[in-house]
Amino acid sequence: MSTIQEQAVSEMPNPEEIAQTYAEVARRASSLINEHVQRQFKKGIEVPTDELGIAHAFMDMMARLLSNPYKLAQSQMGLVWDYFTLWQQSMLRFAGMQAAPVAEPARSDKRFRDDAWQETFTFDFIKQSYLILARNIHDTVNSVEGLDAQTAKKVDFYTRQYIDAFAPSNFALTNPEVFRETVRSNGQNLLRGLNNLLRDIEEGHGNLKVKMVDTSAFELGKNVAVSPGKVVFQNDMMQLLQYAPSTEKVLKRPLLIVPPWINKFYILDLREKNSFVRWATAQGHTVFLVSWVNPGEKLADKTFGSYMEEGILAALGAIEKQTGEEQIDVAAYCIGGTLLATTLAYMAAKKDNRIATATFFTSLIDFSEPGELGVFIDEGQISSLEKKMAEHGYFEGSEMANTFNMLKANDLIWSFVVNNYLMGKDPFPFDLLYWNSDSTRLPAKMHSFYLRNMYMKNKLIEPGGIEINGVPIDITKIKVPCYFVSTKEDHIAPWKSTYKGAARLTAPVRFTLGGSGHIAGVVNPPDARKYGYWQSSSAKMPKTADEWFASAEQFEGSWWTDWQAWITSFGKEEVPARDPAKGKLKALEDAPGSYVKFRL
Repeated sequence: MSTIQEQAVSEMPNPEEIAQTYAEVARRASSLINEHVQRQFKKGIEVPTDELGIAHAFMDMMARLLSNPYKLAQSQMGLVWDYFTLWQQSMLRFAGMQAAPVAEPARSDKRFRDDAWQETFTFDFIKQSYLILARNIHDTVNSVEGLDAQTAKKVDFYTRQYIDAFAPSNFALTNPEVFRETVRSNGQNLLRGLNNLLRDIEEGHGNLKVKMVDTSAFELGKNVAVSPGKVVFQNDMMQLLQYAPSTEKVLKRPLLIVPPWINKFYILDLREKNSFVRWATAQGHTVFLVSWVNPGEKLADKTFGSYMEEGILAALGAIEKQTGEEQIDVAAYCIGGTLLATTLAYMAAKKDNRIATATFFTSLIDFSEPGELGVFIDEGQISSLEKKMAEHGYFEGSEMANTFNMLKANDLIWSFVVNNYLMGKDPFPFDLLYWNSDSTRLPAKMHSFYLRNMYMKNKLIEPGGIEINGVPIDITKIKVPCYFVSTKEDHIAPWKSTYKGAARLTAPVRFTLGGSGHIAGVVNPPDARKYGYWQSSSAKMPKTADEWFASAEQFEGSWWTDWQAWITSFGKEEVPARDPAKGKLKALEDAPGSYVKFRL
């Protein structure tokens, strides 16, 4: 037997392994089909509805598009010309001559990074054909005139979802990397991928839940959320963590961190090298942090005011009792920042001056331009959502996660479809994706109030537009020094929108723009030496974000060090380090506490 033959034989899949894989696929498929049939039998025949208003939006768009046949013909002729040009350029290249591409992917597009997309004639032709068609479809629907703003946003968003879905990178025969692996493994990758697909449907109880990470590789308190500390207070809404000091002396004013309750707090304490909690402790802060409860039916009636009263205000009271300090620095992230602004206005009306400085991480106050999340906000969609929430008393965390994933579908959906189902690989154990998969619920009453009064009506910027516990909220009454950090590529809280909220305050404001996005731009430790940040030397906030950016200067490194210089400018007095186990409040359990460990 020749060496080549021996190698071919040695690379052939093990027949026993193939048989086991086929048996597992058959078992899972049969079980899922039976479960699906029984569920449908119990439910009866369901009439499809257009809860998101997608069909209505596209029917409106098509009616207006067809009413202008001249523009439609122009679009079609443009597509034909682009394809004709591609054919010409491809023939020149096939003949060995140089030819400039007709369409190229964006530099940030990871789908076409494999060398074969450029070097192999067939795959380059497939890639450019797709990019030409995608560009034409997108430009055509965006050129339709007469659509209202919300309909236009829906058409644009869901058109891009469709375009992303039919990318050649998402199919086995048109993805060179998958094609090579299929040939190499004699199709075993596709069989493993089918097994992975059935596993994800099983774990989703009949719905496809694409697995992004190996969750078994992580354990809270062991290799994520490991900063030492104690739970020193708790109520129905939250546990209050106090972290152990790492310096002999600490700043007199404690620091309270209020994370979003849409996700869990440990994004700020993932690992030692990127933990904001650990870094802030090393800078001399006595760090307290709110760990929100993951609510069930019993908390359905908890309101936005409950998060203020039983969250921030309760935490301030506990910290004052624990440390004896009446002045506290508070930092809040995303929706936590929206809550902080509301709380500051409430406290101003109550003449409560316990908060010394306020820091906002990627937080919206003015919701007039909420970015692509606005696609999901209108009367029809909110009413439909309220009906769903009424069944259990909460908004399911997985639905919120799916919404956020759709905002970056190529990175957070399709890349995992390719990896798991086409390449047949298991998800990588990545701590950030573990956190991202750890969903949280939202109480029905709170979520309805938040969507209607913030996103839909933008009432927070109106003096007295909303009331919390009978107190009219007026953000212009806030006088506490504020530090805003937003991120340039944020797809959840667009920085120009967060700027609009900051500019509405009459309090002294320092606005900082970090690089990267909603997570990486915030969790950006100085030692990483990444992204950089922008700041303006202007003493006043210009009216618009563009004016601010025109006067801003870019700096290297992390905004964390700038924030530390800012917050200590209001007081550097130190006291002996505070041991959370020796305070006036009883230590209830070790950090990270039990509330955060509840997984859906």
